[in-house]
Amino acid sequence: MRLLYSLLWWLALPLVLGRLWWRGRAEPGYRAHVGERLGFYGRAAPDARPFIMVHAVSVGETRAAEPLVEALLAAYPGHRILLTHMTPTGRATGRALFARHGDRVVQSYLPYDTGFMVGRFLRRFAPRACILMETEVWPNLIHGCARHGVPVALVNARLSERSLRRGQGLGGLMMAAARAIPLVAAQTEADAGRIASLGAPNVAVTGSIKFDVVPPEAALATGAVLRARFAGRPVLLCASTREGEEALILDAYRAMAVRPAGMLLVLVPRHPQRFDEVARMAEERGLSLARRSQLGDDGAAVTADVLLGDSMGEMFAYYAACDCAFIGGSLLPLGGQNLIEACALGKPVLVGEHTFNFLDATNEAVATGGALRVPGAVALVHEGARLLADDAARAAMGAHALAFAARHRGATARTVELLQRFIV
Repeated sequence: MRLLYSLLWWLALPLVLGRLWWRGRAEPGYRAHVGERLGFYGRAAPDARPFIMVHAVSVGETRAAEPLVEALLAAYPGHRILLTHMTPTGRATGRALFARHGDRVVQSYLPYDTGFMVGRFLRRFAPRACILMETEVWPNLIHGCARHGVPVALVNARLSERSLRRGQGLGGLMMAAARAIPLVAAQTEADAGRIASLGAPNVAVTGSIKFDVVPPEAALATGAVLRARFAGRPVLLCASTREGEEALILDAYRAMAVRPAGMLLVLVPRHPQRFDEVARMAEERGLSLARRSQLGDDGAAVTADVLLGDSMGEMFAYYAACDCAFIGGSLLPLGGQNLIEACALGKPVLVGEHTFNFLDATNEAVATGGALRVPGAVALVHEGARLLADDAARAAMGAHALAFAARHRGATARTVELLQRFIV
């Protein structure tokens, strides 16, 4: 199965590279560092410090990896971190988070999963350990690490029922990969059971590292500045929205018969290449629009109906500036996004019905009163408006969200303790 998988990679490579170039029209970062994706790297300056590899595919995984990377840097002062990604937004997020560490954190794209490219990557960097975040199981990478004597750990691991069925449908490919991972640190008991059913030999439950992410002081300060620009208006944030959701939200917002006085809708699409598209959607519906990137430094109040969050790396700032947060990817069957950051700032959270990517965390947040499920966009804007108009209900729900987030901290320390026997 792995040989067939590798052949399919090679056959698909021209299409993969074409799609990479196509995506680069809207997001030029996809056209940078292409050689790294193919296993080609520049000559390295001599440095005796070994690498610990952490793979975080995109923005969410990179932000989630922050407490783990910081803990590894502290625990292994003689090592460097090789932080790998698959998307330019993930790479940009890693640069923003870890630039202060200088050459102790080196970034690269993970090569496409062929034996040749993976082999070049492993010979170039020779990591002492390969740590994969969440769902990143790459069969040839795992096989190559075994050949080169590099232990592999899958941490902050999660696996939905849907992904389990997909993995089982791939025959022996994913099961062989799972059996070759000597350590899995799963987020929940349910995740651990599903991963173990694929054949992983050593699965522990450590909780979600995302609960250990600390809101940066600079982001909170930016949030306070934004909050001042909102001039006391009640703010409903729709965070990490996905294609198809913004139109539903904007239609429901425009159709509201009654809104809390001055209500502001802040829309933050998950993918930056869609910023202009979402701006056009708002304008086509006759809603006045302001863009975060064009607010300027004059301190003028935001008076528009909608603020488009067309900036990168400011999600904590948007959460800090809002009164109530909806977590995108959940109105449509896309699996939802991470609600932990909003909860950690004590914000009442709304989610749609499709949260299978973060099911256990979402269900617990709902059960403890920190989050509320809504059946659609109309219910979303009406529940948001209700909370914006009810200070007591909003404060109580926010307190439950904060308590939920605080109760689950400590996964990073548990994960590092498990990793200690793998890292030399």
